[in-house]
Amino acid sequence: MNFKDKIYKSDEEWKKLLTGEEYRILRERGTEQPFTGHLFDTKEPGVYACAACANELFTSSTKYHSGSGWPSFWDVIEEGRVDVQVDNTLGNTRYEVVCARCGGHLGHVFDDGPEPTGKRYCINSLSLKFKPKK
Repeated sequence: MNFKDKIYKSDEEWKKLLTGEEYRILRERGTEQPFTGHLFDTKEPGVYACAACANELFTSSTKYHSGSGWPSFWDVIEEGRVDVQVDNTLGNTRYEVVCARCGGHLGHVFDDGPEPTGKRYCINSLSLKFKPKK
Protein backbone atom coordinates (compact mmCIF):
# COMPACT_ATOMS: atom_id res chain seq x y z
CA MET A 1 0.00 0.00 0.00
CA ASN A 2 1.27 3.44 -0.95
CA PHE A 3 1.55 5.92 1.93
CA LYS A 4 -0.64 8.28 -0.09
CA ASP A 5 -3.53 5.77 -0.16
CA LYS A 6 -5.99 7.05 2.44
CA ILE A 7 -7.43 4.62 4.99
CA TYR A 8 -10.97 5.09 6.23
CA LYS A 9 -12.41 2.97 9.05
CA SER A 10 -15.37 3.27 11.36
CA ASP A 11 -14.85 3.82 15.08
CA GLU A 12 -15.81 0.18 15.63
CA GLU A 13 -13.17 -1.00 13.15
CA TRP A 14 -10.48 1.13 14.84
CA LYS A 15 -11.51 -0.20 18.27
CA LYS A 16 -10.92 -3.76 17.03
CA LEU A 17 -7.47 -2.90 15.66
CA LEU A 18 -6.09 -0.70 18.46
CA THR A 19 -5.65 -1.12 22.20
CA GLY A 20 -7.83 1.09 24.38
CA GLU A 21 -4.98 3.54 25.01
CA GLU A 22 -3.92 3.61 21.36
CA TYR A 23 -7.54 4.35 20.40
CA ARG A 24 -7.76 7.14 22.99
CA ILE A 25 -4.65 8.82 21.62
CA LEU A 26 -4.92 8.13 17.89
CA ARG A 27 -8.68 8.49 17.40
CA GLU A 28 -9.78 10.71 20.33
CA ARG A 29 -6.77 13.08 20.24
CA GLY A 30 -5.50 12.08 23.67
CA THR A 31 -1.99 12.27 25.06
CA GLU A 32 0.17 10.14 27.31
CA GLN A 33 1.83 11.44 30.44
CA PRO A 34 5.30 12.91 29.81
CA PHE A 35 8.32 10.64 30.41
CA THR A 36 6.15 7.49 30.43
CA GLY A 37 6.03 6.43 26.78
CA HIS A 38 7.80 3.24 25.75
CA LEU A 39 9.65 5.05 22.92
CA PHE A 40 10.61 8.18 24.83
CA ASP A 41 14.20 7.08 25.43
CA THR A 42 14.74 4.75 22.45
CA LYS A 43 18.14 5.36 20.87
CA GLU A 44 18.29 2.35 18.55
CA PRO A 45 18.49 3.03 14.78
CA GLY A 46 15.26 2.49 12.88
CA VAL A 47 11.98 3.89 11.64
CA TYR A 48 8.93 5.12 13.56
CA ALA A 49 5.63 4.29 11.86
CA CYS A 50 1.99 5.10 12.64
CA ALA A 51 0.65 2.53 15.11
CA ALA A 52 -2.71 2.52 13.33
CA CYS A 53 -1.72 2.09 9.67
CA ALA A 54 2.08 1.47 9.51
CA ASN A 55 2.74 4.68 7.53
CA GLU A 56 6.45 5.38 8.07
CA LEU A 57 6.73 8.82 9.67
CA PHE A 58 10.09 9.50 11.34
CA THR A 59 13.59 8.04 11.49
CA SER A 60 15.97 7.67 14.39
CA SER A 61 18.38 10.02 12.60
CA THR A 62 16.00 12.95 13.24
CA LYS A 63 15.09 11.95 16.82
CA TYR A 64 16.57 14.02 19.62
CA HIS A 65 16.19 14.54 23.36
CA SER A 66 14.08 17.69 23.71
CA GLY A 67 13.44 17.43 27.45
CA SER A 68 9.67 17.56 26.80
CA GLY A 69 8.94 14.00 27.95
CA TRP A 70 7.77 12.69 24.56
CA PRO A 71 9.71 11.31 21.60
CA SER A 72 10.81 14.34 19.60
CA PHE A 73 11.95 14.63 16.00
CA TRP A 74 13.22 17.61 14.00
CA ASP A 75 11.75 16.39 10.70
CA VAL A 76 9.47 13.81 9.09
CA ILE A 77 10.81 10.95 6.99
CA GLU A 78 9.30 12.42 3.81
CA GLU A 79 7.04 15.33 2.95
CA GLY A 80 3.39 14.33 2.80
CA ARG A 81 3.60 11.60 5.48
CA VAL A 82 1.93 13.83 8.08
CA ASP A 83 -0.57 16.65 8.01
CA VAL A 84 -0.53 19.63 10.36
CA GLN A 85 -3.77 21.18 11.56
CA VAL A 86 -4.58 24.14 13.81
CA ASP A 87 -5.58 23.01 17.33
CA ASN A 88 -7.29 25.55 19.63
CA THR A 89 -8.58 23.02 22.19
CA LEU A 90 -6.61 24.40 25.15
CA GLY A 91 -7.46 28.05 24.52
CA ASN A 92 -4.21 28.77 22.69
CA THR A 93 -3.11 27.95 19.16
CA ARG A 94 -1.06 24.79 18.72
CA TYR A 95 -0.38 22.71 15.64
CA GLU A 96 -1.60 19.12 15.72
CA VAL A 97 0.30 16.46 13.77
CA VAL A 98 -1.84 13.72 12.22
CA CYS A 99 -0.99 10.74 10.04
CA ALA A 100 -1.68 11.70 6.43
CA ARG A 101 -2.81 8.16 5.60
CA CYS A 102 -5.31 7.37 8.39
CA GLY A 103 -5.85 10.72 10.14
CA GLY A 104 -4.61 9.39 13.48
CA HIS A 105 -3.54 11.96 16.08
CA LEU A 106 0.20 11.75 16.66
CA GLY A 107 1.05 14.81 18.75
CA HIS A 108 1.98 18.44 18.07
CA VAL A 109 4.72 20.36 16.30
CA PHE A 110 6.44 23.44 17.70
CA ASP A 111 8.91 25.97 16.32
CA ASP A 112 11.49 25.51 19.08
CA GLY A 113 13.47 22.56 17.72
CA PRO A 114 17.06 22.27 16.53
CA GLU A 115 18.45 23.15 13.13
CA PRO A 116 18.21 22.48 10.29
CA THR A 117 14.39 22.72 10.52
CA GLY A 118 13.83 24.47 13.86
CA LYS A 119 10.88 22.08 14.38
CA ARG A 120 10.03 19.86 17.35
CA TYR A 121 7.59 17.13 16.43
CA CYS A 122 6.46 16.09 19.90
CA ILE A 123 4.84 12.67 19.37
CA ASN A 124 3.03 10.20 21.64
CA SER A 125 4.83 6.84 21.93
CA LEU A 126 1.53 4.98 21.70
CA SER A 127 0.82 6.52 18.30
CA LEU A 128 4.02 4.96 16.96
CA LYS A 129 5.44 1.51 16.23
CA PHE A 130 9.23 1.26 16.12
CA LYS A 131 10.87 -0.80 13.37
CA PRO A 132 14.55 -1.45 14.25
CA LYS A 133 17.03 -1.12 11.41
CA LYS A 134 18.13 -4.55 10.15
